[in-house]
Amino acid sequence: MKTKSTPGFLFILFFISSFSVNAQNTDLTGEWKLNREKTILADNQLFLSKITIKVKGDSLLTTRVYENGNGEEYPFDENLTLDGKDCKIVIYEMPRTSKASKVNEDGSIVIESKTTFTGNNGEDNLLAKETWKFDKDTKMLVIDFTNKMSAGEFTGKNYYNKVK
Repeated sequence: MKTKSTPGFLFILFFISSFSVNAQNTDLTGEWKLNREKTILADNQLFLSKITIKVKGDSLLTTRVYENGNGEEYPFDENLTLDGKDCKIVIYEMPRTSKASKVNEDGSIVIESKTTFTGNNGEDNLLAKETWKFDKDTKMLVIDFTNKMSAGEFTGKNYYNKVK
């Protein structure tokens, strides 16, 4: 009798534990579009207009779509681990190193990246730090960010509505 109940118990235990693992950060998973009424955008700068997020275990897959003032879009995919390890990609001939980590029990994620580009004064680096958090009251994705480069430091907060 014990051998029959033990596999059943293990199956139920495995099912419950896998459910709780999959439930982590499910609020962030989905397609998000910038709420332009709530977000204050800087003049003449690219901004993150859309983002698709998929959090699965310790993996974070995103499709980011940046937009300029003329409405031109620049999408790219990024696959990161949530353990703080560096991940490298090249975006439009610009090398980018990023790392992501979970923060606290609120499900927020911190992403730090360095993108090297050639500007008017030669090679420069964009150092970005983003904190992503789902606001349960407004049901919005909120991204606090700080961008640093030779031209200065820019901070802001973007708000996104879930589309799917």
